[in-house]
Amino acid sequence: MKCIALVGYMCVGKTTVGKALAKELGLYFYDLDWYIEDRFRRKIPEIFATEGEEKFRDMERRMLHEVAEFENVVLSCGGGTPTQFDNMEYMNSVAETFYLKATPETILEHLKIAKGNRPLLKNKTPEELAVFVREQLAEREAFYQKAKHTIDVNILDNFDKIQDVVNLIKNQL
Repeated sequence: MKCIALVGYMCVGKTTVGKALAKELGLYFYDLDWYIEDRFRRKIPEIFATEGEEKFRDMERRMLHEVAEFENVVLSCGGGTPTQFDNMEYMNSVAETFYLKATPETILEHLKIAKGNRPLLKNKTPEELAVFVREQLAEREAFYQKAKHTIDVNILDNFDKIQDVVNLIKNQL
């Protein structure tokens, strides 16, 4: 089976759904950010801080081309991955692509829980974060919509609902 690539904004559940989907289908799971960190032995925030976003995006593109060629994998891409270079077109050519779509309100709720160490969100007040998410999501939407399939993930708050999304994806494969 060719690669299944999950795209969408940060904190929409790409990793959560991806892991569950891979387990259900008996496939390998890769999170592109984790793959980059493992290959370069540095955390994403460190790469951003020392190399800058442009260098990170080039690394990300190269690692995307590496992982997306694997067979029998579910790949969770970073929120910005589809917006760079020809990444979305490339993924559509080698993978079955799914846009996990959530509203800005859902994303903001998820970010409150999992803000973590995300370089693009560093030092933002809640108000600045809300504006940033809405603006960036609007900018990225056209790229995400290039995916072959779109799945509404505004409901991912328990295991049964995660399983519902996995089933929706399976039915579209």
